[in-house]
Amino acid sequence: MDNNIGKRIKSLRLEKRMTLKQVADKTGLSISFISQVERSKSSITLESLRKISEALGVSPSYFFPDENKGTGLIRRRGTEEQDHSYSSFIYTNLSGDLPNPYFDPILVTLHPGDQKGTPFSHQGQEFVYILEGTLTIIFDQEEYEMKPGDSIHMESSVPHNWFNRTEQPVRFLCISSSRMFLGS
Repeated sequence: MDNNIGKRIKSLRLEKRMTLKQVADKTGLSISFISQVERSKSSITLESLRKISEALGVSPSYFFPDENKGTGLIRRRGTEEQDHSYSSFIYTNLSGDLPNPYFDPILVTLHPGDQKGTPFSHQGQEFVYILEGTLTIIFDQEEYEMKPGDSIHMESSVPHNWFNRTEQPVRFLCISSSRMFLGS
């Protein structure tokens, strides 16, 4: 687990002069959980990271600074050192260092058996394209099994979540936009 993510969350929260309670109220997460994440005592799911990101007014990729930044135009294959591994997923930020991006492309690998979380909503839209494995998506109380080559483009304001209920890893491309980044 990247121990710095908690430090980055705490630093941004303090910079925005927000209390743990304010972040908890905006995210629906407990104060103790957020505190444990900030102190690197607890792992974070992509769902929780998305909630915290939205509460703090940033993209989830904000918490994954790219040590090997380029021009913002091209990201070369073989830059795996930019992956961030957590207990239930691996997150690879595919964007360069373009300031204030309108969307966030990420490559997500969900480990086998990830069945946690409840559907949630946030601003913007998401596009998900399955590369490997079988991804279960819950969207507006409907459940869909998606296989390689399948995709979904959805309004993120509709409750949704994804799971890997199989014994194999699932890899997918997720491109998300947030209206807060588009100025609306």
